[in-house]
Amino acid sequence: MESMVTKFFLSLLVPGLLVILFTRVTFNHIVGLVLTVALIAAAVYAGYTNTWFLYVVNAASLTAGFWYATTMYNRSKKADIHEDE
Repeated sequence: MESMVTKFFLSLLVPGLLVILFTRVTFNHIVGLVLTVALIAAAVYAGYTNTWFLYVVNAASLTAGFWYATTMYNRSKKADIHEDE
């Protein structure tokens, strides 16, 4: 049971944080999402995520992380435009 609780919390936090991290590193929110989805797919293929509940939690975390990364990316682009003026 402890393993399932740990997997739940990791699935809740890690995908969203990875999207944000990869967005900061690559300066593009789409690339950050694609890299994170690739890592999640590799984890599923390796057998670390094995229930539909964890798939849903991963998807929710990816969605929240992508939303925040998009907001962060747009804010950065807006600041760059105002800086150039």
